[in-house]
Amino acid sequence: MSDQLPDRNRSTVRAADADRNLVAQLLSDAFANGQLTVTEYDERTAAAYRAKTYGDLDLLTDDLALAPPPPTTQTGAPQTDRAIAIMSGSVRKGEWTVAARIDALAFWGGVQLDLRRATFSAQETTINCVAIMGGIEITVPPGIGVEVRGTGIMGGFEHVSATHPGAPRVVITGLAFWGGVSVDIKAAEK
Repeated sequence: MSDQLPDRNRSTVRAADADRNLVAQLLSDAFANGQLTVTEYDERTAAAYRAKTYGDLDLLTDDLALAPPPPTTQTGAPQTDRAIAIMSGSVRKGEWTVAARIDALAFWGGVQLDLRRATFSAQETTINCVAIMGGIEITVPPGIGVEVRGTGIMGGFEHVSATHPGAPRVVITGLAFWGGVSVDIKAAEK
């Protein structure tokens, strides 16, 4: 959103689609770091896409502590990444760069993270999973260290471990409530 508009006119100036998308991303970040509940996130995101002016958009983020964009590593990969599926799906597979931390949320949806052909940007990658009435599937290639520290409450959190000194390591944490987190170690398909 443009911060170069005079204060007296800003609230009445019409917003563009890019402004609505930016506010939706800020709301997603606030939800991921615990500032918003699922209901608040849903309501505010819907309101962001209905907003007509900057004033409408400002009301949706005024009470949030907004963080600057995450820093990047020397390779240009972000330090943090998100995979969010709310009544939908999110899939990451193929060739991609894995951030040092991934926050995965599945709420009445599913997240698939396939690391078999991925490039690791850090020696240790932490995947923080929250599965609420949804599922998160993580596939790791052989030769990568794996440690699972998650908890299942009326749900399942699969505990798999593999130790490979000197190899990149994936630490999987989080909570499965009426949902599941599964971890599979298998080779990439040819």
